[in-house]
Amino acid sequence: MGVLVLVKRKINNKKSYLYLVLVIIGIGIFFLGENFGNGNIYFGKNPNVNKELSANVDYSSVNQLYKIIRENYDGTLTNAQVLDGLKTGLANSTNDQYTEYFNASQTKDFNNQLNESFSGIGAQMGLNANKQLIIVSPLTGFPADKAGLQAQDIITSINKQSTTGMNVDVAVSKIRGPENTYVTLNVLRDGNQELTFKIKRQNITIPSVTSKIIGNNIGYIEISQFTQDTADLAQKAAQTFVKDKVNGIVLDLRGNPGGLVTAAVGVSSLWLNQGEMVMQEKNQTQILATNNATGGNILHGIPTVVLVDAGSASASEIVAGAMHDHNDATIVGVKTFGKGVVQQIFNLSGGAEAKITVAKWYRPNGQNIQHKGITPDKTVTLTRDQVKAGDDAQLNAALGILPQS
Repeated sequence: MGVLVLVKRKINNKKSYLYLVLVIIGIGIFFLGENFGNGNIYFGKNPNVNKELSANVDYSSVNQLYKIIRENYDGTLTNAQVLDGLKTGLANSTNDQYTEYFNASQTKDFNNQLNESFSGIGAQMGLNANKQLIIVSPLTGFPADKAGLQAQDIITSINKQSTTGMNVDVAVSKIRGPENTYVTLNVLRDGNQELTFKIKRQNITIPSVTSKIIGNNIGYIEISQFTQDTADLAQKAAQTFVKDKVNGIVLDLRGNPGGLVTAAVGVSSLWLNQGEMVMQEKNQTQILATNNATGGNILHGIPTVVLVDAGSASASEIVAGAMHDHNDATIVGVKTFGKGVVQQIFNLSGGAEAKITVAKWYRPNGQNIQHKGITPDKTVTLTRDQVKAGDDAQLNAALGILPQS
């Protein structure tokens, strides 16, 4: 069954039908290369155009299905539902877990998450290689973490509704809700352990950067996700470390699901020499962008350990990989999540957005980590019992590597 079968909208008159046709044509233009988003505009031929797609699409079968649904479906549909269904179907046709269409409401939720403010359980979700809905990372100290959810847990149902075939954005909308209400998640852990969690939602406000001095004058900086203010906050923490003449630094990226590439470049630039590669973006035919350190590497030369775990993904892996490959840090923890693709946000009419995978990204050493992750220099596991007991074996291992005086 083709993805475009998801078109679900009721058209009541010729004017509405014309509106639908115009929107379909507009979407066709979108796929042909009139790409607006994040300030990138291609004039003329888009170098990333998919040559496997026809220049002109025959929508007769879509119109045929639309007519059948309009005349026979036993239910109520709106024009907005049908158009959202069409656009969601186009995004899903890529079979790419990170390419998504957001309607205006979903766009607001997505942007709120990037701005560190939303109401929910405090967990980053994604799809694994088998397209199962999983917990990428529960955010430390928030309801999901306190309830016992763990990275790589497979969410099999939300409030008794199966998640089979469910997109991440749909799952997020079902898990989030008003503060002090509950959501029930059924989870499969380690392939055989079935668990149920009833979790109370709360308003989530997440500072992207926290820092302090620990141990024997060691600078500790934790980044929870890479947002618009992350690079500036990390810069302020770095200035404090330099002022205090720290002996070493622990950069904690555990449970960090990623975020903005620009923020990852900004953080990496605190260590890397100006002009050194942070990561490179390539599509199937060419290099699209090379992201280099921007200068101001005030932490360069200070012994540094980066902490990672299975919840460290995307921008976290960009930073860890760049710092490791340029010999600016030792990596400690367990293998990271493995998200080696780049998304670009395209603004659509009516406040909607499309998040499209436009490239794969590569470490300075030339490796793409999609579904592979980054293996630490020193593997150290951390159990939930150790966490409860306040015994952070990974942090202790990092401190053991750094200078003691």
